[in-house]
Amino acid sequence: MSQSTQGVTYEKVDDAYFKARGLRRHAGVWSLWALGVGAVISGHFSGWNLGLAQGGWGGMFFATIIIAIMYLGLTYSLAEMSPAMPHTGGAYSFARTAFGPWGGFLTGLAENVEYVITPAVIVFFIGSYASAILGAPAESQPLFWIAFYIIFVALNYVGVELSFKFSLIITILALLCLAVFYISAIPHVDFSRWALNIGPDGAELPEGNGPFLPFGSYGILAGLPFAVWLFLAIEQLPLAAEESVDPKRDMPKGILLGMFTLLLSAFLVLTLNPSVHDVGAHKLGASGEPLLDGFRAIYGTEIATLLAVVALTGLIASFHTIIFAYGRQIYSLSRAGYFPTALSVTHGTRKTPHIALFAGALLGLAVMLIVWFAEGADKGAQLIGGTLLNMAVFGAMFSYVMQGLTYIQLKRAFPTLERPYKSPLGVVGASLTVIIALVTIYMQLQDPVYRVGVYWVAAWFAIGIVYFALIGRHKLILSPEEEFALTKGEKAYETH
Repeated sequence: MSQSTQGVTYEKVDDAYFKARGLRRHAGVWSLWALGVGAVISGHFSGWNLGLAQGGWGGMFFATIIIAIMYLGLTYSLAEMSPAMPHTGGAYSFARTAFGPWGGFLTGLAENVEYVITPAVIVFFIGSYASAILGAPAESQPLFWIAFYIIFVALNYVGVELSFKFSLIITILALLCLAVFYISAIPHVDFSRWALNIGPDGAELPEGNGPFLPFGSYGILAGLPFAVWLFLAIEQLPLAAEESVDPKRDMPKGILLGMFTLLLSAFLVLTLNPSVHDVGAHKLGASGEPLLDGFRAIYGTEIATLLAVVALTGLIASFHTIIFAYGRQIYSLSRAGYFPTALSVTHGTRKTPHIALFAGALLGLAVMLIVWFAEGADKGAQLIGGTLLNMAVFGAMFSYVMQGLTYIQLKRAFPTLERPYKSPLGVVGASLTVIIALVTIYMQLQDPVYRVGVYWVAAWFAIGIVYFALIGRHKLILSPEEEFALTKGEKAYETH
């Protein structure tokens, strides 16, 4: 038996369907905080610093302020939407209620790009660090990727209790590593001499004391895509709604506490890391390990191996928590029928979405291995660390546009929807999120390297859209997200 509405067809399922797809509630405020901060924290260890070469220190400072405004608008919007619609689907389910099945699917597809590709890029960097620590040849990289995927997919497979406990521990360790650096750096800081050592032509100024904005106002815009790394993936938190003990109370607290933790750390690393003696903004602008550069300048190179192990904590924290995210994201879209429903079956006793976890890992690994063996080690490393990275950022920006528009539409179409928490930034905050995300996308498209990533995301979208148009939209299931959207939507549009 089936029913058709809004251009899609729903299959009738019995209680056994959802019994085979059950989750277990466990997370409290601090587990949610760790999930959000842990997903982002690797971006404080590396990645953001490349923007120094694009905008100088002043350009990155203003770019970080602008991107922080975007993420504040986004997280406050999510803090309102998530307890009002506490479903595992997160952004997809919010957009589904606001814009119908196609809006939900496109938002979910954009997040799928972000959450599947991001851990693949992170495990590439983990492999690079591990190779350096162990002295392994570059050709052994794929073995590290496979090993780390197996370990952390298994950790997420074992159970939500262990997964959240590990997230909390590794996130605290990563923050402690950053705190040690911040405290250690203070006596070694000379801001004008080192942070301002980039000239208008991009050359290093031997005496520092250069211009605050060496590349003018354009440098601010050029720094936007890199400032994103200081906050990217905090938005995954609503995916844990059905595993939260009290999502209506805890989700707003967890996501906002996480956002303000990241804000503090972001401006500390931006200010202190380039200011350390013998480091400087010019050097960091091309560094693959900026935090390690700072540690080496403070403590010397003789403990470089120990410092590399320390730096791994940030990468591992993000790798583990984003594996959690893609597992729940694939699970929710599959449970509702947008993806093949077999992907949403959960383990009989552990209640973890193990098939979604395996599928996401295999897809991420497959992309990496194809690139690596088709292009060779050197070119493959550049593509994984560059093009795949850009794909993840573009997917995120597209989803931010959709999430900001979703918030605005929900305010307009569902004024009476019960909202346990209301964003103090309201529609203004959501609008700023949309505008800044669009500007960031525009700046990404100015870079030929970014454009290649965008083309691959377009191909990903094309495959997904064809599948949904021909197959997926005729096989939807009345999951909690879908049922909520249909019942609330019908009432809303009856009154408009």
